Amino acid sequence: MPITLTGIADEAGAHIDAQIRATEELGWRHIEARFVEVDGYEKGSIHEIPEAAFDRAAAALADAGIEVCGVGSTIGNWAHSIEDPFEITEAEVGRCIPRMQKLGSKIARIMSYAILEDGGEDDRDDQLFDERVRRTGEIIRRFEDAGITPVHENCMNYGGMSVAHALRMQEQIPGMKWVFDTGNPVFNADRSRPRPYPRQDAWEFYQALRPHIAHVHIKDAVWDEGAGECEYTMPGDGDGQVARILGDLVAGGYDGFVSIEPHLAAVFHEEDSDGGDPEAKARAQFDSYVEYGRRLEALVAAIG
Repeated sequence: MPITLTGIADEAGAHIDAQIRATEELGWRHIEARFVEVDGYEKGSIHEIPEAAFDRAAAALADAGIEVCGVGSTIGNWAHSIEDPFEITEAEVGRCIPRMQKLGSKIARIMSYAILEDGGEDDRDDQLFDERVRRTGEIIRRFEDAGITPVHENCMNYGGMSVAHALRMQEQIPGMKWVFDTGNPVFNADRSRPRPYPRQDAWEFYQALRPHIAHVHIKDAVWDEGAGECEYTMPGDGDGQVARILGDLVAGGYDGFVSIEPHLAAVFHEEDSDGGDPEAKARAQFDSYVEYGRRLEALVAAIG
């Protein structure tokens, strides 16, 4: 198989044990680490949890023989403003690099900071583009100097506002690599178009970034225009052009990681306010993650 399947394992469960069990059930040998929980400590980013918690998680993964292909960092993500002091980002990078080195991980997901909005939640005209380029370039330099490949995600940040925004950043940072997420264009507005913004097109975005893609996230969804929200689906069942993109990656000789991010039973960006039986919800989350992985395996086998 020219690609290696993996997953953002906190979508199977916050606890490291659940992440390991799901990976083993799928027969995979890698995870993409994002958030993690170990006994005695609260869930947190793999690069922000206390050192003792990190050591426990790393030891559990090593004991299970599971490698960490990449880290889904919070660096420059949609929760970080470009107007915040850069020292905050520098400190995050400084904590992330040595932990990735301890894990032997070579891919770091980054972003180009949250979209600036005015008080009415409309995009501001001035998105401080030059400062975004400066900071993103410095983040990339620091990771690359440490032997790590930073990959920018087409998510809810400047580089994910549209194909035009992404290519504008790429022009200013020519060597920048991307992690392309198949599902993000389904719910992200195309801010290169007039209001009311249409949704983005996954295939168009993928084609624009294809020469720069070094990592891939698989999620799929359909956009409910009436409700103004996204409904996540199994891979291939939505508008993320998953099968088409996978087929093109395989045909083009892509030999990197493809990482599932189902968002079916656990949406990382939203607070869990449904209530209900925690054990039943945890089982549903775990089972949906494993089923998602198996569905992706079937798609890849059909293409292969």
